[in-house]
Amino acid sequence: MSVRLRGTGLTVRVGGGRAILDDASIDIRAGEIHALVGPNGAGKSTLFGVLAGDVTTQSGEVTLDETPIADIRPQTLARARAVLLQENAVSFPFTAEQVVRMGRAPWARTESVEQDDAIVAEAMEATEVASLAARPVTSLSGGERARVALARVLAQSTGILLLDEPTAALDLKHHEDVMRLIRAQADAGIAVAIVLHDLNAALAHADRVTLLAGGRVAASGTADEVLTAERIEAVYGQPVDVFPHPLTGVPLVVARR
Repeated sequence: MSVRLRGTGLTVRVGGGRAILDDASIDIRAGEIHALVGPNGAGKSTLFGVLAGDVTTQSGEVTLDETPIADIRPQTLARARAVLLQENAVSFPFTAEQVVRMGRAPWARTESVEQDDAIVAEAMEATEVASLAARPVTSLSGGERARVALARVLAQSTGILLLDEPTAALDLKHHEDVMRLIRAQADAGIAVAIVLHDLNAALAHADRVTLLAGGRVAASGTADEVLTAERIEAVYGQPVDVFPHPLTGVPLVVARR
């Protein structure tokens, strides 16, 4: 699979002092889900922000299709990659449909505007928020707002999706629905980078995993290569067992209690 986003030697320091991201490198490939995992404070969100082009590094470089992301115009970047942040606060009473339609903004004054209605409707159906179209987002539950936000980035119609904990506010059904939807995006050739706290979701859905600890990449590779019981205990400080699901064979992580 082709590399869409590549980060090399990425270092971010607080006030020029302590590194919160230290010499991290990562490749995000078309057609794959690449999960960023690690304990709180490991550097996941910082790496995510650097890949999105929103956080400046003191050293290293991110390229999008081999072009330095710093050299790409904001509108061009918005047509290439969509970013879903963990916090999606909306202070004004926009309707759910209006929020999803905001995802089409990068395509204003292009031929693609003719497809806006169909793309917005498809994104809302895919995330099961079509019935909420006329509701003010300020009246929605946290899980409903999260799905509306996901619909917005899908409506942006880019080849790269950067998703920061898109399932954090969701119930069991919608968690699985969203992960299946993300899997379908990758299967259609989209490059997906996703921050996850749920190691079992990473094992079940991710093609590749990068495990961060203390701002550094502790391991990167396939999910079952990276998320071993020994490595999880070393990074998280919590003993676990990792064993195959009795029906599917997918590895499961269970904390020892």
